[in-house]
Amino acid sequence: MVRTVVALALALGLAHVASPARAEEPTLELKQAMTSVQPAAIVAPAPELQPQEQKAPSQVAPAQPKAPEPAKALACNHPGALGTSRTITVSADAFPRIGTMQYRQSLPLNDHEVVITFDDGPLPPYTDRVLDALDAECVKVTYFIVGQMARAYPDTLRRIYNDGHVIGTHSMHHPFSMDRMDAAQLTSEIDGGIAAVKAAIGDGRAVAPFFRVPGLARSRTLENFAASQSLAVWSADEVADDWFHGIKPAQIVERAMRRIEAKGHRGVLLLHDIHPATAMALPVLLQELKAKGYKIVQAVPAGYRPASVPERTPAEIAAARHQGWPRVVKASLKGHHARERKHIAATGDEDSFLAKLAAKKRHAVAAADSESGFFNR
Repeated sequence: MVRTVVALALALGLAHVASPARAEEPTLELKQAMTSVQPAAIVAPAPELQPQEQKAPSQVAPAQPKAPEPAKALACNHPGALGTSRTITVSADAFPRIGTMQYRQSLPLNDHEVVITFDDGPLPPYTDRVLDALDAECVKVTYFIVGQMARAYPDTLRRIYNDGHVIGTHSMHHPFSMDRMDAAQLTSEIDGGIAAVKAAIGDGRAVAPFFRVPGLARSRTLENFAASQSLAVWSADEVADDWFHGIKPAQIVERAMRRIEAKGHRGVLLLHDIHPATAMALPVLLQELKAKGYKIVQAVPAGYRPASVPERTPAEIAAARHQGWPRVVKASLKGHHARERKHIAATGDEDSFLAKLAAKKRHAVAAADSESGFFNR
């Protein structure tokens, strides 16, 4: 009897000792799990720590922040819209020079794929009209921005980016003489333009390392400088002559479509968002591309880009624009056009100046597209 009582007591004692041990095991595991989770929960909201953590958990900062954009395009709220079929990542290493108007290489596009690009802006209200047309068709494009225009219209620039388009640069003052510039002048125009666009957009990471030469006036010196800055130099595969003085919207559409189809039904198309004719032509051009079975591809830079940049309130924007919009001529009245500016002020002969300006650009692009201009490297 005594032995039975002792055995029973020992058994109860061992059970009592073992029970807390078993109860503590999950508690320790839970504490360890909470310890491992808490730092992520604390660190993630801290803005200053996010860039350091972006490579760790994929959900904090994806390797390519543009990944959500194809989903946005596919989920377009406009039934029957043209849309953006895909993106293509462009780096200066893989694509140092782009566009068969001047180079051997362009983007690797499939049959009936087009990349649309715009130069010289922003300039309201025409840039706004272009953005509205792109949004109606859920089309994403690439812009090449002039530094002084970015300074003048930062709110339009930020809208471009927040609408899902890519921002490249197009020099500081849009000179047509960059093929004759030395290294110091190129630094001023190229780096100055990049700095101005970064300042205007509010986040330097939003600016892609894409550069297009004004008038496509390239040179070896310029291309070597761009390579040293890891900039992809863009030419084009097709132009629509939309900078011609007096060109009609229907002519822009016809020339764009004819040249795209002549270049193997694909290519990088160069347009300008600062002209009223282009703004009027774009909705028709997008409809024509859709009717003929074309797909839109957006070129995006490699690496991280912010999802959006801060915008001012409508009241702040209205106050900033209180002085009104400029005439289109102001988009190209830079540097070497100072004498023409004085002439316009004295005579009011704006049409004459625009005709001369269009002739200069026509000559520059014609030289780029001539037989002797091809593959002269």
